[in-house]
Amino acid sequence: MKALEANVGRPLPVESIVESCDNSGAKAIKIFAVMGGKTVKRRKPACGIGDLVTGTVVKGRPDMRHTIVFAIVVRQKKEYRRPDGTRVKFEDNAVVILKDDKGNPKGTIFKGPIAKEAVSRWPGIAKLAGIVV
Repeated sequence: MKALEANVGRPLPVESIVESCDNSGAKAIKIFAVMGGKTVKRRKPACGIGDLVTGTVVKGRPDMRHTIVFAIVVRQKKEYRRPDGTRVKFEDNAVVILKDDKGNPKGTIFKGPIAKEAVSRWPGIAKLAGIVV
């Protein structure tokens, strides 16, 4: 896992519900842990673009519901700044569901754009990304 080149904030705290943008069968997940996240005592861990999270499926196919999955955040509403000075923000918050914690996506099609920072950090997502912003 590479470091991010942009100054990405962490606007999605633990317990937030995020939509899935792939065809894995999960529609929405509830984040309950951020992998490698460090924080201050009594503060909720938070995540941003390119972070690996674990969550439980709250909306989706019946066989997917209430299962624990790994996911990567690929879009966030809160704007962030890239090194060239541009600011990027998306219409929604979205994640991609993974098969394992190595970065292999479970779905085969991604709906909507994917952030360049997530693609550069996770090569498995880069293979299937249609639109990279």
